[in-house]
Amino acid sequence: MTNEEFEISMQRLRPVLIVEAKRYLGNTDEAEDMVQDAMMRLWQMCAQLKSPVNGLARILVRNLCLDTIRRRKPREEIVSLPSMVSNEDSERMEHERIERMMTIVEGLPNVPQTILRLRHMEGMEMKDIARLLQMEEAAVRKALSRARQTVREKLTCNKQ
Repeated sequence: MTNEEFEISMQRLRPVLIVEAKRYLGNTDEAEDMVQDAMMRLWQMCAQLKSPVNGLARILVRNLCLDTIRRRKPREEIVSLPSMVSNEDSERMEHERIERMMTIVEGLPNVPQTILRLRHMEGMEMKDIARLLQMEEAAVRKALSRARQTVREKLTCNKQ
């Protein structure tokens, strides 16, 4: 893509991108900053770009907006409060919680159970798990997410 083509495309796309960024951020100034940042990144890749760049530009703006939203989201630290429970009681409760969780994990189907164990107990990377199980990495991520969700749901159901 030539510089002229890039400039023409960006002039046409800029208002659309600002509207899209404003939908995510709710602030015109931040939206313009995100669009400007996206345009700078696209400019750096101008030689490799091929027309049309609409889709790439929109995805880039969306991802930048989501990154900004994630960064500004306040995160609360978990503060441990002085407990009325003795160490022995808390260790017993922790042991029971872990046993409950392991029982739930053992009740999962083979593939999600294996993925969960490899990721959290063995500490394997997603790509290694995918290679080992002869699956796509995206499929491993999806199965892991679903397995975690199932364990979470069953743990919360057991508490209530």
